[in-house]
Amino acid sequence: MSSKVLRGLVYAGATITALILVGLVAFILVKGVPYLTPSLFAWEYTSENVSLMPALISTFLMAALALLLAVPTGIASAIYLVEYASETSRFVRLVRVTTETLQGIPSIIYGLFGLLFFTTLLGWGMSLLSGAFTLAVMVLPVIMRTTEEALLAVPRSYREGGFALGAGRVRTVFRCVLPSAAPGILGGALLALGRCVGEVAALLFTAGTVAQVPDFASQGVFALFDSCRTLAEHMYVLASEGLHVGEAYATAVVLLVVVMLLNVGTNAAVGRLNGRTKGDA
Repeated sequence: MSSKVLRGLVYAGATITALILVGLVAFILVKGVPYLTPSLFAWEYTSENVSLMPALISTFLMAALALLLAVPTGIASAIYLVEYASETSRFVRLVRVTTETLQGIPSIIYGLFGLLFFTTLLGWGMSLLSGAFTLAVMVLPVIMRTTEEALLAVPRSYREGGFALGAGRVRTVFRCVLPSAAPGILGGALLALGRCVGEVAALLFTAGTVAQVPDFASQGVFALFDSCRTLAEHMYVLASEGLHVGEAYATAVVLLVVVMLLNVGTNAAVGRLNGRTKGDA
């Protein structure tokens, strides 16, 4: 009897979750699709067309730069904690508690930190670079923890087999352990990417809200110091102004499509990595 009740609760919870998701997506589509006009995708933003194209390009630039900073650092830190550091080390315990704590800190706190450190102390101002570094700090704990769990899930026999064949620790980690943990690491990167794409509060304090595409063609790397806004910021600004609410819903539709495409692409990559790992095994 108890098993039937638990099964019914599980089915009910899954059904409610699916209905909420479908209702949310349907609401956004109904409200936003009618406002998806060609002027909304103009290259330059004006107060008349409120184009989202500069925000879309800035979103990809911001997320790519943040992941470029956070992913190698997070993976390297997780490798050290799992493969090199002693499990009984106080330092390891301290790092794990710190990363778990940082995952629960509100994003606006990261924004205030970025405002004080990157924007003010380092003098980068409201810029793409300040926003990307703030996002990198914000998603670094997520990447570290997911990578660490993926490495811990790799069977100990993989490491022992590498050592038995005469491979050193570095070769064993990079040739035996990391390929097996790659799907989990990629999943963590996807979580970090989703947080980068959907972030608003932290970027309001660090990247600014200027609707423009950083001009790398004429400024080179100095364009990193240009202020910009992401899609999530663009949607927030339009909705808060109250003058282009329909366009804000249209921006939400584009943001939803971008996130779905990223999810589909990443899941396909994870499936391919899983298949390759099983084939190699």
